[in-house]
Amino acid sequence: MQRLASRVSRRALFRAVDSINGNESNCLLGNKSYSTAFLPKNIQTLKKPAIPGDFLKWSALGFYRTSKFASGFTPLQPKPLDSIIDIERAKGKSPELLAEIWDDYHLGRGHIGVSMNAKLYHLLQQRAENCRYFVIPLWKGSGYTTMFVQVQMPHMLFTGLEDYKARGTQAAPYFTVSYYTEFSETKELVLVRGDVVLTSKLSDDEAKWLLETAQSFYLNDVRYKLVERFNKETREFEFKDVLQALEMPIL
Repeated sequence: MQRLASRVSRRALFRAVDSINGNESNCLLGNKSYSTAFLPKNIQTLKKPAIPGDFLKWSALGFYRTSKFASGFTPLQPKPLDSIIDIERAKGKSPELLAEIWDDYHLGRGHIGVSMNAKLYHLLQQRAENCRYFVIPLWKGSGYTTMFVQVQMPHMLFTGLEDYKARGTQAAPYFTVSYYTEFSETKELVLVRGDVVLTSKLSDDEAKWLLETAQSFYLNDVRYKLVERFNKETREFEFKDVLQALEMPIL
């Protein structure tokens, strides 16, 4: 995993992203029906697309954990909610008990299971419609790695910015997240499952931190301003503001 140099400047970040496919990039979410300029000066108006076919290979409703992805593009099998839990039996559980069962089920299984209030999910969904990208520093040892986040609800993908810069749509996602909304209306509960695809790149604890941190940038009003700036006012974006928000040192 590539580690940033001791100092991250706005100019350095722009150099990285501007070199991706000649400043035009098909995003990790599929290159057939979802394409946009990466970090444009004036972000394009995006239509809300259906999940592209290629995207199903990357993050559709959960993944089987594998390390083979590092050696090439290997389609990953979708995992619908009814293959994880008995939905009919779950209907009879209280939201609190269902959330507890979901969390406990994923402990020690190589996956991450959390839950969230449906109202927060809808806010996340609304804000992600026009702000699909962000960058998050992940602290490792004596420095940090920059993770590139792409959001197309009900899915979220994380990969290394340097890997995405080098490989574009062929860059392997390190970590994928799926949101299950089957109980959002009846229980005001959304179940969230994360899968670390590349175990050599991320630990489960790091992946869980990335998920919580990414959600905080979309759900916290102050932090969300940085997400908006990254997507809509790119030239005004300062990576050091993200570091400060996370109380990380500016090296």
